[in-house]
Amino acid sequence: MDHDIIILGAGPAGFSAAVGARGRDKSVLVIGNRFQDSPLARAERVDNYLGLPGRTGLELLEEFHRHADQAGAEFVTGRAISLMAWEGFLVTVGSQVYRGEALILAPGVVRQAKYPGEMELLGRGVSYCATCDGMLYRGRPVAVVGRSPDAPHEANYLNSLGCQVVYVASQPPMGLDKKIPFVRANHLVVKGEEKVTALEADGAEIPCDGVFILRQAVAPTDLLPTLETENGVIRVDRNMATNVQGVFAAGDCTGGPLQVSKAVGEGHVAALSACEYLDQLANKN
Repeated sequence: MDHDIIILGAGPAGFSAAVGARGRDKSVLVIGNRFQDSPLARAERVDNYLGLPGRTGLELLEEFHRHADQAGAEFVTGRAISLMAWEGFLVTVGSQVYRGEALILAPGVVRQAKYPGEMELLGRGVSYCATCDGMLYRGRPVAVVGRSPDAPHEANYLNSLGCQVVYVASQPPMGLDKKIPFVRANHLVVKGEEKVTALEADGAEIPCDGVFILRQAVAPTDLLPTLETENGVIRVDRNMATNVQGVFAAGDCTGGPLQVSKAVGEGHVAALSACEYLDQLANKN
């Protein structure tokens, strides 16, 4: 599925970028979690957004989404789990792959410390996608680390494949198949040398061949390791361009102030810059 621009993030910056890009007649796909679940949606009152004082965060997001939808943007609800720069950008969500000529990163603030052993064993037993890698562990023991609302559903899917699933989370999950053992734990360590052999949960080892770490979002720097950051945020110039050609960023992921108005403004600038980049590509060809 091809689009001119893929936007990662369904928040003020992402919706603003979608509207801006559609205004330049570019095809746009917005990929992100449900905006109703975002921190902004829980704000009881936002008084500093120009012209619309006294709205709740959810009301603002509903207006932003409606505007982007009416402008002709397309939407996919889900977590981007992989990104490859190849003849544009290929983004994987679940089992689907989407292609865009340009990419705008607007995921908000992705706060996620890595577990010990996670990065060392990524691809050698550590996975971020049950749909993608579940069949590799059919009939084998796996641990699911639930850190997202859809994690119980993905654990159920692994169980349906014949995986021997243990679900690990800090809180009891909703919607988890009762046949799947639940372990309540906070401190986790992925164990193994050449490949995963166990997940240590609050000091107790759970033997397994695979660990599925299911967070609500994957950090942009995990998706695109060559992306430059500064003081923990994505480094951009005045055009919201990153160091990676064709990749732009906007909103909270570029740093403070963490305000709706700043995110909306940056999203629009990123969209205009992405459109200019695409026009330059077209002229070269």
